[in-house]
Order: sequence, then structure tokens, then C-alpha cells
Amino acid sequence: MSLNAPYDPNNIFAKILRGEVPSVTVWEDDHVLAFMDVFPQSDGHVLVISKTSTAQTLLDIEADALARLTAAVQRTARAVEKALRPEGFKIMQLNGAAGGQSVFHLHFHIIPRWSNRRLKEHSHGRMADGAALRAFADQIAAALD
Repeated sequence: MSLNAPYDPNNIFAKILRGEVPSVTVWEDDHVLAFMDVFPQSDGHVLVISKTSTAQTLLDIEADALARLTAAVQRTARAVEKALRPEGFKIMQLNGAAGGQSVFHLHFHIIPRWSNRRLKEHSHGRMADGAALRAFADQIAAALD
């Protein structure tokens, strides 16, 4: 998908926002949704998306929606750090197919990192166990400020 393609209202994140596809929510408000990645690269891998913007990339999003989204990423990353105590974390935001984006609804990845654990590949492998995702989501949600 190119950087300038029209928004697809049937992408998986749009379906999650409409309640057509289940997700494991960490937290949400009127503007953002933070939920567990079902193909996590690491334990506690969280995705954060805008509920109000149909931007596909960082180039498309409205300034006010981006401000709320990045504040939500920071809030969620703090909770991930507090709950899971990783040695570090990675924030990823991919743009366009050539940039590695696979879902064309702007989103940020928060990926906890430990030096003794290999990172899984992005969007590959088996789907995570729902109960395990719920346990991580509950831990992270309990650590929210």
C-alpha cells in the first residue's frame, strides 16, 4: 500500500474500533485505544491507535489527534515499564508497506525488551493465547497513572 492510498474502512483496526473484531483492551478513552498485539514481538506488546482519526500514516494525522495519541503512547509506555519492569522498550511506528506497515491505520507499537529474550518478527508467528494477553493487559492497566 502506498503512502497516498485511500483509507480502507475494513482494515482490522477499523473493525476493532467498530466492535466487529474482538481485542484485548488495556485502556481507552474517547480518543484513543490501547490494546494487546495478538502477534506480539515480546511479552506485553501493546498497540495504541486513534479512535477519532482515519489517518493511515504519520503524514496524514491531524495535529490535535496526534498530540492525544502520543500522550497516550507515553502514558501506556510508563505503565508497561511499571508493570513489567523490562530492561528497555521499543516504540515503533511504521509508514507504508515499504516501511513495514501491515495495517493501514496509524498505530504505535510499545514493545518491552529484555536482554536475554529474542524479539519475535513483526506480524509473524502464532497468535498469542488470549488468557495470556488478558493477564498482561490487566497488569499494565493496573499500573496506569
